[in-house]
This record gives sequence, C-alpha cells and structure tokens, in this order.
Amino acid sequence: MKFITTKQWDEDLWHKTKDIYNVAFGEHATKPEKIIRNMFAKGLSSLHVLIENDKVFAMALTGSMPNSSVLLLDYLAVRKDLRGHGFGQELCEYIKEWARSQTQFKRILVEVECDETPGNLARIHFWEKCGFQLLDDYKHCYKWGPQHYMAMVLYLNRKPATPLNGEDCLKYMATFHKESYKLG
Repeated sequence: MKFITTKQWDEDLWHKTKDIYNVAFGEHATKPEKIIRNMFAKGLSSLHVLIENDKVFAMALTGSMPNSSVLLLDYLAVRKDLRGHGFGQELCEYIKEWARSQTQFKRILVEVECDETPGNLARIHFWEKCGFQLLDDYKHCYKWGPQHYMAMVLYLNRKPATPLNGEDCLKYMATFHKESYKLG
C-alpha cells in the first residue's frame, strides 16, 4: 500500500476515489464535484489516498486558506467494506506527517457533529484515538443543515501558549467553506 497526495485536480484519481466519498457522506453532506474542482483550482485543497494495486482503500480531502497555519481535515473516509481495520487511522497518521512536512501548518482542525447519537460519538472517539481533542463546548449550526458541529484540534508540534477556542475554529471553517463555494 502507498499514500498519494495531490494538490492538483487529478481526474483519474478522483474517479477511483469518488465512490468512497459519496458512500461515506451521502448526497446531503458532500460537496458537489464542481465545488471540489473549484477548490483545487483556487489552491485551497489537497486529496490524500491510501491505494494498492490501483484500488483506493481510504481518502481524505484537506484544505486551508492561503497563508494559513491551519489545515482543515474536511473529509476522511474508508471504503465501506474495509472499515474497522485501521485504514482510517493510517491515513490520518500519514496526513499528520504530511502536514508537518509543510512548514506553514501548526495545527489540524476537524469539525464533528456533536448531537449525542451513537454514530457521532463513535466519530468523536475515532478522532480522539487519532490525537485530536475537543475544544470548548461552542456549537455551530450551518444555515444549510440542522446538525450542530464542534471543533477538534490536533497541534502538530506543541500546544501554543494561547490555544485556539471552538468559536474561532468554527469561524475559520465557515470562512473556508464559503470560499470553497465561491465559483470563479
């Protein structure tokens, strides 16, 4: 198995990846392909995959605003028949090492649905196993959906003297999503 990261749109790689993305997140939680293409055209996104023999096992989309020290882990998914075998954690470890190699990144953020359902609690537990920690109890609800989100952070080196708070992290994420959806 090997990891691949691209900051450029790769039609062939996306074709091998998009089913994992669509199955994991469904039509209401995914960004349309034209928006993802736009994110790559603007230099906002990277695609990371775990692949073997031309078959993708896991994928992630990360993003950041220009000149930002924050990497947003926007989506991470494992092929449905391979979940529970550690591939998600492997991909997450790879992304952490990749982010450390990109000198601008100091932290990785992920937003999680925080309504206390078994699925949401399992996802929070997954991120905690990957080293992320929930920030304060600030919750945010986007205008396009009823779910409430909280921020989780992973500091790539050491925790800063003034750590981030949930509200600032979720504002950053909202700004990133808004910029992602601006076409042109």
